[in-house]
Amino acid sequence: MFEPMTDVIPSFFAWINQGPLTLTLFLHTIIILPMFWIYRQEKTRLENESK
Repeated sequence: MFEPMTDVIPSFFAWINQGPLTLTLFLHTIIILPMFWIYRQEKTRLENESK
């Protein structure tokens, strides 16, 4: 799955970008999943304010 790193300075972003799915899975975990959580949190807050 992973190819050996050929960077002079192996960085976190170089590690993420090794496989075709690694970057996608990382971004979905870090950005998109918390968006669903924030959406539900704000939705319940607005529903409670309108009562």
